[in-house]
Amino acid sequence: MSTEVMLEILKRAADDAEARNEFLLGMVEKGSAALEGLDLTWEEKAAIISGDVQFIESRIGGKLQRQIIDNVMIPLLSREQW
Repeated sequence: MSTEVMLEILKRAADDAEARNEFLLGMVEKGSAALEGLDLTWEEKAAIISGDVQFIESRIGGKLQRQIIDNVMIPLLSREQW
């Protein structure tokens, strides 16, 4: 089930600009706390937070949709961290 949750989070952020902004802001401001309460393993949370496409693709059994890569993963990976 957690794999489906992980993919749903990414799809929602890719498809909905408001959800995407909330997701990216949450990642910057809260880190893993932004994913509290979701049915995700700590490895899945770490993969989402770090933008580990390879891990995510290994869990979903295929390639991420281009829209997820362009709208979520690239902005996630290019965010400024201090």
